[in-house]
Amino acid sequence: MDDELQRRISFLPNISQGEHFADQIESLVEDCKDLRFLSDLARLELTMFKVGECEFTQDREKDITVNPCLELIDLGWKNLCSLIPRGHKKATLKPVEEQERVIVWTDKTGKVLCRPVTNNDLLALKLIVEDIPVDEAARKNRTTAAHIWPVINQAVRNNILVRNKSLISREPGIFKAEPRLASKYCTADVFTLQWHITQACDLKCRHCYGRESREFLDLDKALKVLEDFDDFCRSKNVHGQVSLTGGNPMLHPHLEKIHDAAVNYGFTLGILGNPAPQDQLESLLNKGPVSFFQVSLEGLEEHNDFIRGKGHFKRVIAFLGVLKKLGIYSMVMLTLTKANTHQVIPLAGLLQGKADLFTFNRLSMVGDGAHLTAADRNEFKELLFNYQDMAEELPVMGFKDNLLNLARHKNNQQLFGGCTGYGCGAAFNFVSVLCDGDVHACRKFPSRLGNLFDHSLEQIYDSEIAGKYRKSPESCTDCSIRPVCGGCLAVIYSNDLDVFKDRDPYCFLDE
Repeated sequence: MDDELQRRISFLPNISQGEHFADQIESLVEDCKDLRFLSDLARLELTMFKVGECEFTQDREKDITVNPCLELIDLGWKNLCSLIPRGHKKATLKPVEEQERVIVWTDKTGKVLCRPVTNNDLLALKLIVEDIPVDEAARKNRTTAAHIWPVINQAVRNNILVRNKSLISREPGIFKAEPRLASKYCTADVFTLQWHITQACDLKCRHCYGRESREFLDLDKALKVLEDFDDFCRSKNVHGQVSLTGGNPMLHPHLEKIHDAAVNYGFTLGILGNPAPQDQLESLLNKGPVSFFQVSLEGLEEHNDFIRGKGHFKRVIAFLGVLKKLGIYSMVMLTLTKANTHQVIPLAGLLQGKADLFTFNRLSMVGDGAHLTAADRNEFKELLFNYQDMAEELPVMGFKDNLLNLARHKNNQQLFGGCTGYGCGAAFNFVSVLCDGDVHACRKFPSRLGNLFDHSLEQIYDSEIAGKYRKSPESCTDCSIRPVCGGCLAVIYSNDLDVFKDRDPYCFLDE
């Protein structure tokens, strides 16, 4: 094919490389069936070049706008995007003479992308270009806002749509970190509300840090919390994620109505709870998506059931099958102690193929957790390195604990976002709200910031005490990887140290 094209081009020595290039190619190959796609390929490449040269500007008067460096192009051949060079990947699809509309745009790094446009892409673009309210679109299509918001949110994540610049940002110069890390990890586009809607629980775990008595959140107050959170997200230009937890949120008498309201605001909604009946999950899914469901295992079966109760391990494994059947992303969390440190990697091996993600974080020795023994420091350090080696073989193994970044830094490996995507995100891109409205920087240790029924979330977030928590310990300020670390404030607290001054006692930066 290449030799034939080269022979034909040789007869046109003055062929231009501008906008008429595609037309010239078309005339050149019109009698060669195997090469006729090249004119459309030239049009596609020219469009990608233009998009790459586009100067990114944004309409600051709207919360969400169309990526200004986006083009739609109608082609007479399918599969041409697969011919565009992508590193070392080779084309897997052959051109087919059939109409195809392609979207060309830039991602958040400025890289030019192209692929066939989807119906969801077109819906998202139509809603924003024509300024159609989501509620109105839902009514016209006889659906709910809960089923339209995910389309818009996905388009924002893909950078097809662009949200106004987030105002959730750490103060300039707060860290003496590598400039690349500071620029990437000091502004958050998503804010998470970890919402403890009830203290009721069907388990009595030996490491529970929140068994104090509190009434479940009544429906009227729950709806006010969601309204306030929506105001906060709009004011700060961030996407809201609501993680319903407890206790066990599946036991809340108004769970379905709370879920319904949250997804209709457009929030990403996840659940941190215990295994639940399939029909209860199906009922929630009828109202709107459940983006993930997190359950806990504390090691292999014998140890887990010692911590969480007899039969719990088998119930969780069976429940993971239910989540897979329903298409709900499944996450398994382990709380690391001295007793289960050596069970982390074997458990990950067992969960491969059963769960979508497995992570761990360290014990906070508060509440009932004060009666357990924290992980040995040297064994923990060894685990960090071994865990990352095994993660290359077991994709289920995810990274959460901030100090995994310290191990990666020591190994000159690429760093990840840390615990909440931005190192320690306490009072930065994350807060915990209890069922009585109390707001904490982190639920794993006493870190009260205020109460939602006394002040708005925005007032609480902008308060002096919240600012102190998100600065993290003074001893971490000069650390080059602080934007993706900061240790664990709960571990600092439970070791009788000062969370505003002292570094994580497991830190081995200077070793």
